[in-house]
Amino acid sequence: MLIASLSLEGPALALRSENMATTLATVETREVLRCEHCSLVQFRTSNSLCRRCHKPLEIEEPEPLQPQLVPAAQETDADGIDVARAVREIRASRNLSQRQLAARMNVPRTYISKIENGKAMPTLSSLERLANALEVDICMLLRDAKSRRHAEVHAIMADPFLAEIASLVSRLDGFQRAMFVNQVREMASGRMKRTA
Repeated sequence: MLIASLSLEGPALALRSENMATTLATVETREVLRCEHCSLVQFRTSNSLCRRCHKPLEIEEPEPLQPQLVPAAQETDADGIDVARAVREIRASRNLSQRQLAARMNVPRTYISKIENGKAMPTLSSLERLANALEVDICMLLRDAKSRRHAEVHAIMADPFLAEIASLVSRLDGFQRAMFVNQVREMASGRMKRTA
């Protein structure tokens, strides 16, 4: 009986020493990983998926970004039409937030933001809806810089007091004009002390 058991062990040992396709690597050569999702510590599996949550064990790291040349931003023509600026200024003068204006137009707030930042150019129908929401004529949104300046000067000169000051300021030399402007700034900021 002793001989029979020895003969049985011989072929079994021979099988174990042969390299088979199904043999596993030794424990020392296997990689131990922690799943980032469920925190299970485990050996790397053949498919690199977690045994518990079946999510990838390796988080793919994005390739480092290489610096790229960015073309210079095209500046808007100083005398050209600037819808973005017009929308932003009119909205601010009406004390409306982007969200409120978007609600009036039934569009997402991000659309208003894109228009104001020059990343989206509104269509003619959107311009009409913008004008209606802002309660202005569509021409106000399509004015060029020169006509906007002309309108601002006209609005200032409509005030009789400011029109009188403007005619007097043009007669001052550079030093007198600087002194006058500083006095006005101090009065506007409330820093000027009144003398009795």
